[in-house]
This record gives sequence, structure tokens and C-alpha cells, in this order.
Amino acid sequence: MSEVQFRMPRMGESITEAAIITWFKNVGDAVEIDEPLLEVATDKVDSEVASPASGVVSQLLFKANDVVKIGDIIATISVPSDGTSVADKKSKKPIETAKKVSNLDVTSAPKENESAKQNTNLFFSPLIVSIAKEQHISFDELARIPSTGEEGRLRKSDVMDYIAAGRPNKFAAPVVESSGFKIPDLKFDKGKGKVVEMDRMRQMIADHMVFSKHTSPHVTAYVEADLTEMVVWRNANKEAFQKKNKEKLTFTPLFVECVAKAIRDFPLINSSLDGKNIIIKEDINIGMAAALPSGNLIVPVVKNADKKNLIELAASINSLSAKARGNSLKLEDTQGSTFTISNVGTFGSVMGTPIINQPEAAILATGIIKKRAEVLEKPEGDVIEIRSMMYLSLSFDHRIVDGNLAGSFLRKIADYMERFDTTRTY
Repeated sequence: MSEVQFRMPRMGESITEAAIITWFKNVGDAVEIDEPLLEVATDKVDSEVASPASGVVSQLLFKANDVVKIGDIIATISVPSDGTSVADKKSKKPIETAKKVSNLDVTSAPKENESAKQNTNLFFSPLIVSIAKEQHISFDELARIPSTGEEGRLRKSDVMDYIAAGRPNKFAAPVVESSGFKIPDLKFDKGKGKVVEMDRMRQMIADHMVFSKHTSPHVTAYVEADLTEMVVWRNANKEAFQKKNKEKLTFTPLFVECVAKAIRDFPLINSSLDGKNIIIKEDINIGMAAALPSGNLIVPVVKNADKKNLIELAASINSLSAKARGNSLKLEDTQGSTFTISNVGTFGSVMGTPIINQPEAAILATGIIKKRAEVLEKPEGDVIEIRSMMYLSLSFDHRIVDGNLAGSFLRKIADYMERFDTTRTY
């Protein structure tokens, strides 16, 4: 017999950990290759994970509700001496073994009021941020915790060892507040009432929102667009479009089409930051923030949106929306987004200030389409007409995107919407 080590698989580009919902097998149970072994959850979607080998479950290293880092060993499977895992068949390489992490060396920790060495990698996962919040550990203190993760990243075990050692760097290198102002420790009266525990997805969304605001310096730009021509064309053609193509025509595919065109004009918007490098994505995959029946938000993704015509965009968006309403989205439906649109207008909002969907560089919010009296300049003079207007707001990561690029990109989206071709066929 030999042991196959089963690691938490990669669940998406921006996902660093996943929560175990349930194990389908117990220690001692037989399992077949590709048979579901457990169900895991991220902030995006719940997924079943299949066994990489046929054999007997010999160890389950984590239990339900544990949050596990991608790549960590979560189980071992005993297989016959002639058995191989899927990874072996594909790569013909020996299975990796877990790296042993040594305990924190307390003797080398700085004494009170001494300075501590600052970590160079200041990326903190949502799990680390959550632990820090519970333990009242500041980001400055987190940066002084010795890290053992890949590329100097801080791991959960690093933080737990540090806490167990009595937080030796807690008072190292105190921050000098030049302004003389110290944030008071206010004891807010949170009132009394019905207590509703946040579900797992809402907790993960909350962590990612806090992480996004901590990671990216958010700036929001606004424009308004005259959608009158687009509205008139869509209202005149939606029934014929549905009858001919068997697809409902909403405004979303029209918006996605305009955004994809603008991204081609300004490709830096379609990027992510990796340390000191900017990765400009080759594909234009547009995420659409959608509400689940539970009230939580999820972001299904229209892949290669710039290469789809209006019929294909409508079909893809309608399919993803139906899956979201039916709680049947698959992991692949929520992966690979390079830019996100949040249609706050569907809730009646005039405009919004969306939070960036990490690791993207920007996110667009589209407000409600509202008829207003507008002053138009015409050759014969100024006139007042009833027009269909909409506000667009773009939140962008100021580390990557400056005001000129953001404003130009946002204006280009509005231009594509306003110059909508009303003679087009489908």
C-alpha cells in the first residue's frame, strides 16, 4: 500500500482558501477515483471535489467548517501498491510532501519597545485579516510576524504560533502619531433586538470587501449617458428578438457589449497588480454582480465578451442569470473575471460606489435609467427634450489606474452607449 496526499485544489485566480462544508467519506471508507470526496465553499460558489485516487481514506486532516489554504494537504488515501493518482498519470512525477513548519522562535523576538523586522510581503489573506480582527492585531503588528509562506506570505500557522508565544512583537516599534490624535476606544451601544448570525457566504463576502478596501486605494469617477436611442431601439425590437432567437433581450448584454469595446480601447483597465508588476489580461471576461435567492451577491462571468455578438451575449447572460436564481451555478461559471459590472439600477439606485472585485483594477456601476428634461444644443438653438438618462460610476484601483485613464475609459463607455447603432440587425 502507498499513501496519496490530497491537497486543497485551486478554486480560482483570486481565491487563496476555501471552507470545508462536509466530508462525504469517513476514515476507513473506500473511495473511487473521481468520486466526490468533500464539498467546499468559497465566497463565490459551493463545489464538490473529487478524489484523485481509488483506495481507502486513511486520514482527514480537517473537519467541517475549517478554512483551508489552497495547496494544503487535507486528507490521505491508501491505495494499492500498483495504484496511481490522477496527478501521477498526468505528470509522472512523485507526489509532493508537506513542508514542515517550525514553531516560532520566541527567544529571537524583540523585547518591548524594540524594533522588529518588517515583512516585505504585505499581502494578507481574508482569513488572516479575520483572525487579526478577532485578536485585535493591527496591520502594523501583522507585518512584524515572522512568515513561512511562499514568497514570504503570512500563513495561518504563523499567526497562531505568534499568538501562542504571547505576541512578542506587540509593543515593538510603536507608531509615532505626528498629529497627536489617537483613535479612542469607543464602546458603542449596539442596541437590543433580534440577533441574526451571518451565513458562511455572507461572512466570506464581508471579509473580501474589507480586504479589497484595505488592498486597493479606491477612487470613484462619474459620468452620465443619454441612452435614449438605445432604449427606443431595445423597446421596439425586444419582442421580435426573443421570437427569432429564443432569448430575452435585457439591457445587460447591450451594456456588456459597450464595456467590452471600451476595454479594447483602454486595455490597462483589464489588468491586475502582482507585486510591482501589472498584468494586462489577454481575455476580456466580464463579471456581472447578481443576487442569489438568499440575498447574497455572486459574480457569474461572461467569458470572451468582446468576441461574442449580441445574440451570444444575451444567451450567455440569460443562462448565467437563470443559474444564479436557481442556485445552480458551477465553479467555472464564476471564475476568470477580468472586469465587473454591478447594475445597481435594478434596485432603483440612481448611482453607486462599488467595491473592486479583487484582483481586478476597476468595477463599473450602472444606475437606473430615468427620463428627464434635458437641454440639447441643436443648429436652430437650445431645446428641451425628454431623454432617458443614466449615471455610470467607475471605482478604480489608484495604484494601477490614474484619473485620466479612468475618466477616458468611463467616457468611452458612455460614448458607445450614446452612439448606439439603431439600424443594426440581429
